[in-house]
Amino acid sequence: MRRIALFLLTNIAVLFLLSIVCHLFGIDQWAAARGYGGMGNLLAYAAVIGMGGAFISLAMSKWTAKMSTGARVIEQPQNEAERWLLDTVRRHAQNAGIGMPEVAIYDAPEMNAFATGMTRNSSLVAVSTGLLQQMDREQVSAVLGHEIGHVANGDMVTLTLIQGVLNTLVIVAARVVGRLVDSWLSGGRDRDGGGGIGYFVSVMVLQIVFGLFASIIVAAFSRWREFRADAAGAKLAGRGAMISALQRLQVQHGESTLPQTIAAFGISGHLANGLKGLFMSHPPLEERIAALQNASANG
Repeated sequence: MRRIALFLLTNIAVLFLLSIVCHLFGIDQWAAARGYGGMGNLLAYAAVIGMGGAFISLAMSKWTAKMSTGARVIEQPQNEAERWLLDTVRRHAQNAGIGMPEVAIYDAPEMNAFATGMTRNSSLVAVSTGLLQQMDREQVSAVLGHEIGHVANGDMVTLTLIQGVLNTLVIVAARVVGRLVDSWLSGGRDRDGGGGIGYFVSVMVLQIVFGLFASIIVAAFSRWREFRADAAGAKLAGRGAMISALQRLQVQHGESTLPQTIAAFGISGHLANGLKGLFMSHPPLEERIAALQNASANG
């Protein structure tokens, strides 16, 4: 449950902090005094804050990933294994029609890998030392194909756009309802500027509540894109290799050490049951394996 909570907090952290900054520096009040209450102005304001926060996170994603994992980018391969890694990523990238990503290795015991970056031609693909040690090269190639599939499909940008749109809706909904709550608390008296304490507290609480619902939508898209990335890995490295890699991941136990800011971009993620399953970034491995097997059986 701790990992689920951290994942949700990560999704709304930038939005939450931007809102606090806007309130502390009087941006909310300034906008309100200039017709902020109108729906058109409110939408414009919310879009700037909501989309801005999402794209700031995307623009910083490669730097954040390197810093948080301690990943070492392979500038010049130091051994045959690193040369093979670079050559495999280069081949997959060419076949997928994207620019050569940066390739990095980070120290972690579990089998994992991730891709991130702002554009298809400026991305980062990183693999854990545990994955290199515990998978054979066919399986590693399939995992790399999966990550290249994320980049080629534009998943990072699409996820950012979805998050940005949802952030915008969360901001609008929280402020509209916050105005109603503040009006009720003030006995219907009209307030100038940004409203009273009831408005501020209501907005902060509602952004968290609405942010949870937004996270369910983001998580649903994240699970769907894993099936597409698996299909890309099967196309680039072979369906059998992709199935074998996912089966290998099934024997893995314990929690991932990937930071929460990039956990959704890993090859596998934490699983949960019941309501907590709505917030999973990855579908169960058995479902992913079945999807590949069914695709093979259907031609």
